[in-house]
Amino acid sequence: MVEYLLYMWQVEDLIRANGLDIDKIRETLIKQYDQPATVKAEIVRWYEELIDMMRNEGVTERGHLQINRNVILSLTELHQSLLTDPRETTYGALYYKTLPSIVQLRAKAGGAEMPEIETCFTALYGYLLLRMQGRPVSAETQEAMKQIHTFLSFLAAKYKESETVS
Repeated sequence: MVEYLLYMWQVEDLIRANGLDIDKIRETLIKQYDQPATVKAEIVRWYEELIDMMRNEGVTERGHLQINRNVILSLTELHQSLLTDPRETTYGALYYKTLPSIVQLRAKAGGAEMPEIETCFTALYGYLLLRMQGRPVSAETQEAMKQIHTFLSFLAAKYKESETVS
């Protein structure tokens, strides 16, 4: 789930970088795929649907699609539930170990009112972008990102577990 959401945020950014133009996306992204024409046609349709959704939801310049925001909302609800569950001591310990990084990230972001889980995803996504650009990342930041990833992965596992029980 963590990787899925980060991937979808990257797809949103790739669509924006290509000006929401399916022809550019076809040329810069889809053309590279080693897939049969039928599969490429499905990929084109998928991108077209995402472009339409981005336009309809007003996230052509920034922000995230509702389907992606819903993932954050679901994880945030589960997060709150796990924090109040006395049986979830491991989750609580992971959260409190991660909390200083979350507080620091919020302070750097100007105290933006953003749910903690979204703050974690935003930080991980920013970190991944820095890595893809080959930009230097301090050891302190790398350690914080490792902790955040561990925390989010545990939350995602709890989410999957709750989905199979439901």
